[in-house]
Amino acid sequence: MPNRLAQATSPYLLQHADNPVDWWPWGAGAFEDARRRNVPVFLSVGYSACHWCHVMAHESFEDDDTAAYMNEHFVSVKVDREERPDVDAVYMEAVQAATGQGGWPMSVFMTPDGEPFYFGTYFPPEPRHGMPSFRQVLEGVHSAWTSRRDEVGEVAAKITRDLAGRELSIESAGLPTDETQALALLRLTRDIDPASGWFKGDTKFPPSMVVEFLLRHHARAGSVAALEMAEGLCGAMARSSLYDQVGGGFHRYVLTPRPEGPLVPHFEKMLYDNALLCRVYAHLWRVTGSDLARRVALETADFMVRELRTPEGGFASALDADSALPDGSGRHEEGAYYVWTPDRLREVLGEEDAEFAMRCFGVTEEGTFEHGSSVLQLPQDAGVSDAGRVSSVRERLLAAREQRPRPGRDDKIVAAWNGLAIAALAEVGGYFDRPDLVERATEAADLLVRLHLDDGARLTRTSRDGRAGANAGVLEDYADVAEGFLALASVSGEGAWLEFAGFLLDIVLDRFTGPEGQLYDTAHDAERLIRRPQDPTDNAAPSGWSAAAGALLSYAAHTGSEAHRTEAERALGVVKALGPRAPRFIGWGLAVAEALLDGPREVAVVGAPGDDGMRNLHRAALLGTAPGAVVAAGAPGSDEFPLLADRPLVDGKPAAYVCRHFVCAAPVTEVESLRGELGPRG
Repeated sequence: MPNRLAQATSPYLLQHADNPVDWWPWGAGAFEDARRRNVPVFLSVGYSACHWCHVMAHESFEDDDTAAYMNEHFVSVKVDREERPDVDAVYMEAVQAATGQGGWPMSVFMTPDGEPFYFGTYFPPEPRHGMPSFRQVLEGVHSAWTSRRDEVGEVAAKITRDLAGRELSIESAGLPTDETQALALLRLTRDIDPASGWFKGDTKFPPSMVVEFLLRHHARAGSVAALEMAEGLCGAMARSSLYDQVGGGFHRYVLTPRPEGPLVPHFEKMLYDNALLCRVYAHLWRVTGSDLARRVALETADFMVRELRTPEGGFASALDADSALPDGSGRHEEGAYYVWTPDRLREVLGEEDAEFAMRCFGVTEEGTFEHGSSVLQLPQDAGVSDAGRVSSVRERLLAAREQRPRPGRDDKIVAAWNGLAIAALAEVGGYFDRPDLVERATEAADLLVRLHLDDGARLTRTSRDGRAGANAGVLEDYADVAEGFLALASVSGEGAWLEFAGFLLDIVLDRFTGPEGQLYDTAHDAERLIRRPQDPTDNAAPSGWSAAAGALLSYAAHTGSEAHRTEAERALGVVKALGPRAPRFIGWGLAVAEALLDGPREVAVVGAPGDDGMRNLHRAALLGTAPGAVVAAGAPGSDEFPLLADRPLVDGKPAAYVCRHFVCAAPVTEVESLRGELGPRG
């Protein structure tokens, strides 16, 4: 019989709706029931594409005996971290403080008042590798709750007090400077492995926001080292198994399973990773003209549209790492959809092309992954130069792979991540003359306005199947959606998107900011947790804090709003504090600081709609490398954008006006002149 999760909109929660565990969704009812029964609350947090979440569910939550014990002695609450990032953030901070590490699934035991007292992540069904079994943990917590209640209460109260005392103050940090950025770059150079191009460490996540900083720093300061590092990182990612060499798009991360061995991916594909990386590779192409960067940007955009776009016009959150084996057994394995053997290559390609593919993509007879299979990559020494043949092989492999059982898809729409996708698709469409991608970005933006935005411009975080979820948007939703709308406004020339961005950013100023310039991840009137979440560090995606600073700065450049500029500058104090010490964890903040230090530049392009000269100037403006430059394009006298006011044609020709720091250059009518205005500072 289905439990209380049967009515959820989250695919992750629905995966647990038939568990014998009597799950509750997060809410007051669960805690009231725990008080009534005088039992602790067990909180389990995960997400649909999480491999070990599925493993623990199968081993423990689907086990009748384990579920019966949980139902008797606990109130069990299941949370999708992607729907409730605030709940996840607060308790993950407690887990990391107590254990020194974190991850998903996250397992937290707490009092009926929400105060945590025991933590963990994955627990196996039997003791192994020094870990207790999940049943042992349950029995130990139950014993402590019933026989040492006072001690449990003291521990919970102390943890809660410690968390409440962690509020971040940045009052005296000041604005980031040239020195801030240079020190951040120096620290990054110490973390890079020049031989491989990757940052050091066995687990390698895609550093998209750091690459954005490097590209902007090169554009502003002329740093050759920054550009070389950006090219090295992007080349390493694109050639490795992090990138899906057949279908485009990026996996979550890669591991080095043994010294000098090939990198092995964790195969889930997340919307936020692909949106961020799609944009970064487009920006790398904008600077260097790299064919590899162009191909990866376009293939990643096409992957998002092909495999993540939903019938409503938005973009799904993720593809699972696991999928069914193609042998009809029904067994699921991680990576089954993506790996190849020599025999399978021969079946699809024939002998000669299979041998070519094996050399091209690093497939071996013994295999580079599991069970003799290999994950495709582009080894540096492959020596393959026949691009046409490679393209033909890719197309045939993709067609054959699409006949395999597909990975599961978490098809909920997350507002923040759709904002990132809108920005990426709009810019890639504008750069490469792909109006279809701009249309897909516009359709996703329309969906957010129609379904996620209420009459007061308050955002709902998620939706699914055209039905809005119940959870309020958090800071990253407002900031990333505003970022997407601002990018779409620049590419499309439709000022309505600038207006919508303004509505969202006004709410950021009104409901997410503190008196000293600090930002919070939840609104002033959001549900009260044991601590109001607040995290300025960039992790898998830009923090709400960094994203808000960037969107506020861009909006101020478009409109001249001093209030938005002031709040952006106050928020960037955290970059001065953290950038030189931990640049890999505040990459987007450093990128926004580059825009601040450069201006950012304001570009107004005027001309008749459809005029070739106007279109060429507009595209040149979009392709300018000045960090964070904003672009407004429209007819003379148009009220679509404030930047277009009092901008006439020049001698009857379309013209571009470039301003920075309240000073404007003379208008230009030639593309080459505009490129000069938007290149590095002299």
